[in-house]
Amino acid sequence: RLFYRQVKNLILSDAIYCPAETCILLASYAMQAKHKDYNETKHQPGVLANERLLPDRVREQFHFSNDEWEKRIINWWKEHKGLTREEAMLEYLKIAQDLDMYGVDYFDIQNKKGTHLYLGVDALGINIYDIQDKLTPKIGFPWSEIRNITFNGKKFLIKPMDRNSPDFVFIAERLRINRQILSLSRGNHELYMRRRTADSMELRQIKAQAEAKKLAIIEHRERTKSEIELRRQVEQEREVLHKKIQELERSAQIIRQALEDQNDTNKQLEDKRRQVEETESRLQREREEEERKQEKTMQRMQYEQQEREKM
Repeated sequence: RLFYRQVKNLILSDAIYCPAETCILLASYAMQAKHKDYNETKHQPGVLANERLLPDRVREQFHFSNDEWEKRIINWWKEHKGLTREEAMLEYLKIAQDLDMYGVDYFDIQNKKGTHLYLGVDALGINIYDIQDKLTPKIGFPWSEIRNITFNGKKFLIKPMDRNSPDFVFIAERLRINRQILSLSRGNHELYMRRRTADSMELRQIKAQAEAKKLAIIEHRERTKSEIELRRQVEQEREVLHKKIQELERSAQIIRQALEDQNDTNKQLEDKRRQVEETESRLQREREEEERKQEKTMQRMQYEQQEREKM
């Protein structure tokens, strides 16, 4: 855990450069390691407010609000459901080891003869370098060949796996340096062994169960997402249909009004036609009556003419 905290501090202080998206992922593992599974009821909004999870560089680079950062980290945190604290720390360290600037930590030491040297600790083992050359190690101790590491005061011992080989002894000027070397060595060695040792049957079962649970959660989330999307599409189609029905009703109303107006016009025309016919009929009767009167008058005049001629 000390090794995990040291690596985490190096990333947060930007001693090890980490891209923004990877920082968010690491922050989610850090929350899993500290608080275990995310619980919406227990972990209310603002749960990350007092946590130092991202380098200042990342916060300055992207001007997101605290709520936006929290939302992004929690989205990843939810994905780690089922991981123990130790597994979350291990995942954090696995990702950290792949960062470009994750590498060798150098410490000033002296051998038994008092010669100044550099001791380097990295993911593959412990190396001893000449003070003038940090690239080519003079002596290398891969983790697979180290049996034990210990220190007593300023004196530090590396015990090889081969018991016939002599222990490597060096001196650090400060006790604090020996503690740092031991912490980094144990952390890197444990990580090395975990990445290369086959999981036990019980651990494989636990991981399989966790993976199955994770897949079930993802499947449920995708199914819920699909259902929400389907409901959204149905609502959209219903809204479109409702608008079409309203448009059809408006069109039908316009047609009904036009028909009513046409019926009124037809009725008016029919009334006028009937009036014209009645007028024509009346005029015809009057004309016929006038013709009969004229005919009677002519007959009377002819009669009178004939009578006068007789006289």
